[in-house]
Parts: sequence; structure tokens; C-alpha cells
Amino acid sequence: MPWTPDRYPVSMRRLPLAVRLKAIEIANALLAEGLDDGKAIRIGIARAKQWALRHA
Repeated sequence: MPWTPDRYPVSMRRLPLAVRLKAIEIANALLAEGLDDGKAIRIGIARAKQWALRHA
């Protein structure tokens, strides 16, 4: 089920807003490719953190 800025996994709760939004975007794209929720969440968070470091 896709996540939104208002409804997202608990593991994204403590991320800064911009990083959380990017993690949601990435995780939703991974879900669309067929990954399971848990893996999409973990990868989405990791890639969003990397994105934040590059765009800080």
C-alpha cells in the first residue's frame, strides 16, 4: 500500500521532513517495482539519507 506524507511507516517518524518525504517517494517507487514493504522501507530510508547528504 503506498504511503503519503500523512500516512507513513513508524520507522520514518523521526526523519526530518525533507528526508521523510524523499524516503516515502523512494519506498513507493520500490513497492511499484514489486518489493515487499519491509525491504522498500529500509532501502527508502537509506537512500533518502544518502540523498540528504548530497543535497545538504
